[in-house]
Amino acid sequence: MRIGIVGVGTMGRVHAEAYRRIGAELVGAYDPNPEKLAEFVARFTVDPFRSYEELLLRVDLVDVTAPTFAHEELAVRALEAGKDVILEKPLALDAASGRRILEAARTSGRRLFVAMVVRFFPQYRRAAELARSGQLGRVGVVRLKRVLFLPGPGWYRDPEKSGGMPVDLMIHDLDYVRWLLGDPARVFARRSPPVEGEVLEHVQAVLGYADGRMAFVEGGWAYPSGYFRTALDLAGDRGLAEWSSDQPPPLGTLFPKDEPAPEVGLPMAGLEEDPYELELRHALEALERGKPFEVTPEDALAALELALAVRHSARTGRVVEVA
Repeated sequence: MRIGIVGVGTMGRVHAEAYRRIGAELVGAYDPNPEKLAEFVARFTVDPFRSYEELLLRVDLVDVTAPTFAHEELAVRALEAGKDVILEKPLALDAASGRRILEAARTSGRRLFVAMVVRFFPQYRRAAELARSGQLGRVGVVRLKRVLFLPGPGWYRDPEKSGGMPVDLMIHDLDYVRWLLGDPARVFARRSPPVEGEVLEHVQAVLGYADGRMAFVEGGWAYPSGYFRTALDLAGDRGLAEWSSDQPPPLGTLFPKDEPAPEVGLPMAGLEEDPYELELRHALEALERGKPFEVTPEDALAALELALAVRHSARTGRVVEVA
């Protein structure tokens, strides 16, 4: 399966490194910036495509790692050209754009995988397995955190191009909440006060479910340069699973003393696996074997709609009904 990458920024390089480790056939790349493209093709020993049209003629699978504002045009063109598509998250800037991408996939008969990588982090997968197995009992509260330093100058800082922090960053954990608990009934979010001339943002969101379950999701572009903190906490009526990037790798658990604790610690080797490699290996195997993706296009659209609801609530200070 011949793969071409469009967009050779940070995520393009991350995907290319993963393909190299997998042994996938990455044949070339395209980017409108010739200097960045030249550096990329020299690093990964692949062909430089002079245009997106040339890439579409030469590959079987298009991996779109270009900026979010270009997702719809690039994904739709690839699907209409008869190519399967791997699309870096988020699906699109808004729900209407996302629906058009899904419609292009349906009408073309080609397959679309949206790269929601948190589902492939071993500690997050293990926590989800514990929840689904019933070992934690009924999970009533989920807490997730993802806060890092401000992105460098460029399109990330422009909400019209990136969707802003809730759409670009918090969408990871909002997708994970949906994966665990399904769709919430309502969202309420608060944001840090805007700072003139800055794009610093810190958002706390509460997702409420009709049956009383809750999820607390914290996201931010607010830490000093170089700092990136993530955490998860799943609380059930029989046990607790928690993990923080500040603690050693194995997933922490707590069970009542009168119940035998299951074996839940992740091996170090498992956590050393690159989640991007796991994600892309899954996508390629699903394409080659005709198996379903773990992340469906509909999942990606629902996560986008939830991120947009969080953003709207944070900006207005009002509850948003999403059920």
